[in-house]
Amino acid sequence: MGYYDDQTSSSNRHKRPGWIMPTFVGLILGAVLIVLALPALIQSNILPYDLSSQDNEDQVQASEEEDTPTTESVNLDVTTQVTEVVSEVQEAVVGVVKIRESSGLIQEQPSSGEAGTGSGVIYKKEQDKAYIVTNNHVVQGADRIEVSLIDGSRIEAELVGADPYTDLAVLTVDGSKVNKVIDIGDSSKVKVGEPAMAIGSPLGLMFAGSVTKGIISGKQRAIPQDFNGDGRMDWQAEVMQTDAAINPGNSGGALINIKGQLIGINSMKIAKSAVEGIGFAIPINNAVPIMEDIEEDGEVTRPFMGIGAVSLSEVPRSQQREVLGLPSDVKGGVVIDNVQTASPAGQVGLQQYDVITELDGKEILSIVDLRKHLYKNKNVGDEMSVTFYRDGQKQDVTMKLSNQSY
Repeated sequence: MGYYDDQTSSSNRHKRPGWIMPTFVGLILGAVLIVLALPALIQSNILPYDLSSQDNEDQVQASEEEDTPTTESVNLDVTTQVTEVVSEVQEAVVGVVKIRESSGLIQEQPSSGEAGTGSGVIYKKEQDKAYIVTNNHVVQGADRIEVSLIDGSRIEAELVGADPYTDLAVLTVDGSKVNKVIDIGDSSKVKVGEPAMAIGSPLGLMFAGSVTKGIISGKQRAIPQDFNGDGRMDWQAEVMQTDAAINPGNSGGALINIKGQLIGINSMKIAKSAVEGIGFAIPINNAVPIMEDIEEDGEVTRPFMGIGAVSLSEVPRSQQREVLGLPSDVKGGVVIDNVQTASPAGQVGLQQYDVITELDGKEILSIVDLRKHLYKNKNVGDEMSVTFYRDGQKQDVTMKLSNQSY
């Protein structure tokens, strides 16, 4: 019995540890499964309690912020550099109204076009006067001129002088009515592609103070101009091109840069159904000397030859040979039609039908070339060499330029 009992006891001792190992393995497997499943359980919010540490909480929160869009109230400040600049400059841009008097009755031109209204820019205030620059074509033919200020009030303006070649005119008004003067910029530093804003009164005073924004599209554009309406080019205006909208009534208004400085005087646009966004402004660096000349004595003084002339291209080719006797290698020039007595041209003996081909050694192909050389490169009192053909013979003279006012 003892042997049996001992065997039984020994067998039991060997069998008891059998449940421990499976239990231990089960616990390990369960722990592993829990560890693997825990993130999914937490993300699914199945667990009724939070098992994560504070660090894990921060990580989960950061993850949730990245994955879940949030709604936030934002206060927007719509004030920009453009709005600030416009608010500073707008008061210096005015409406210009041309008034004609007929049979004792005042007849104001319609406000729906440049013929009756335009724009102007207050650029100077001195003592009791304020000075306004506008376009010559805005005030041309006016019996009286009024200026409309930003508050809608209208005051009388006096025409100091005008210049058809640059299409500029200067007005003065009572300085006590004016509070703002525009800053003059430097148009030589303007770059193609930089922002530009046009301010004026398109289509009349109803839209006074209108602002359009664009860029500088080009510099030193040469635009032909016909002053007398005969279909012939009398001059080439040197202008800046912009795509800021310029409409009838904007003429004479301000073209400003992003700093609010005046860089041009809006002057014209290409008005065709197939064309959009091609407007032009007189560069302020070109305008200022003319404005100062007008301020000084009401006139623009330019060097004067004393001839009436047409471009050689306007003379039939048969007459170029038969009447003028020009050699076949002469392709362009200016034909003298008349010479004023006692003028510089008259004093050096120039005659009708002489054909000018060079000034100071520079080729002259048309009347526009002659005017550009005379008005841009010469001053009153300067000497100028003239190369011309008379009866087929090439000759040279030197004249001393006098002055002529416009």
